Amino acid sequence: MHQTPSNHSEKRDFIRMRIDAKVSLLHAGQVIAAVCVDLSSSGMQIKAPQRYQVGDQIEVSIDSDHPALKGLHASTEVVWIADQPGGQQKFGLRILAMH
Repeated sequence: MHQTPSNHSEKRDFIRMRIDAKVSLLHAGQVIAAVCVDLSSSGMQIKAPQRYQVGDQIEVSIDSDHPALKGLHASTEVVWIADQPGGQQKFGLRILAMH
């Protein structure tokens, strides 16, 4: 049986950069350490020990180790979730605004 692929073309319209960088997530007054797996101009994939839900608004900070480069600070929204072993989650964030 042939299945029509889901329309995920919008996900491929942006170049994704694999970075595996430490990030801080701020949600509901709680700061969680996590890892940014990859980053594009419109979003990022995160792996975290905390569980989130689609629609959650999360502030993300990626600090820069280089004194001449400013870190990344963004307001984001969870758009997909994939549970991982050990109670962790991978999830996709859409960037709503950069600060």
